[in-house]
Amino acid sequence: MREIDVNTITENVAKMCMEAAYYLPEDVYRGLKKGRETETSPVGQVVLDQIIKNAEIAKNEDRPICQDTGMTIVFLKLGQEVHITGGDLYEAVNAGIAKGYTEGYLRKSVVAEPLFNRVNTKNNTPGVIYTEIVPGDKLDITIAPKGFGSENKSGVKMLVPADGVEGVKKAVMEIMLHASMNPCPPVVVGVGIGGTMDRAAYMSKKALTRSIEERNPMPEYAKLEEELLELINKTGIGPQLGGNTTALAVNIEWGPTHIAGLPVAVTICCHAMRHSHRVL
Repeated sequence: MREIDVNTITENVAKMCMEAAYYLPEDVYRGLKKGRETETSPVGQVVLDQIIKNAEIAKNEDRPICQDTGMTIVFLKLGQEVHITGGDLYEAVNAGIAKGYTEGYLRKSVVAEPLFNRVNTKNNTPGVIYTEIVPGDKLDITIAPKGFGSENKSGVKMLVPADGVEGVKKAVMEIMLHASMNPCPPVVVGVGIGGTMDRAAYMSKKALTRSIEERNPMPEYAKLEEELLELINKTGIGPQLGGNTTALAVNIEWGPTHIAGLPVAVTICCHAMRHSHRVL
C-alpha cells in the first residue's frame, strides 16, 4: 500500500489549475496552426492569427488564455493500492483549486447555489470531480477548466437504435448548428455515445481530454469522427466570423447501453481547450 499525503495533492492541483489556464496544450496549438494554413476566409485567417498570438502571449507571460477561466472539472484515477493520508481526497482537491485560482489570479466563476441565491464562492470551488478506481498505486489527475460560453451550447439527444449512424450525425449537427458561432470557434467537439443520459454526457466531456491528434481506436468510430469533422467544417461557421475552420477535431467516446436506447451527448469546447495532467 502506497501513501499519498493530501498536501501533495493540494499543491499539485493548485499548480495544474494555473498551468491549464496559462498554457494551451501543444496538440491544440498545432491544430490552430494547421487550421490557419487551410483556412480560406480572409477574415477567418485574421481571427486565427489573433487566437494563435493570444495563446503565445499567455504562455510567455503566464497569463490566462481567456478571461473565463472556467469551472474546474477534475478527472481522478485512484489506484486501489493507494492510501490517502492526512485528510479527505475531495477536500484536498478543492483546496488545490482554491489555492490555484487565488494565487494564480484566475477569475472565480462558481456560485454556491444555482437558482435562488447565486452567490459567488470566491475561490472557484467546488470543482466537478469524477473518480475511477483502477489497479495500481498511483493517483492520475487531469484538470480541465471548462468555460461556459461553450458549455451552454452543449447538449444531449436521446435516440433509439433504429436512428443508427445517420441519426447520430443528425443529432450532433443539430446541436452544432444551434451553437453556431457562440462557443468561440474553432472548437473541439466531444461526443459520448451510449450508456445513459448522464453517462453519455460524462463520456463526451472525458473525450475532450484526449489529444486532438489521436483518433478513436475502433475504426468505425474513427471514421465517424472524421465524417463529423468534415460536416461541421462545411457549415461555414468558421473561426467566429465565417470560414472553414469551425472545429479542430471531433473526439468520440462510447460505452455499453440499453437495448432500447442510443444516447448521444455533445460537449463543445472553445479554442481555449485547456487541460493539465500529471500522475502522483
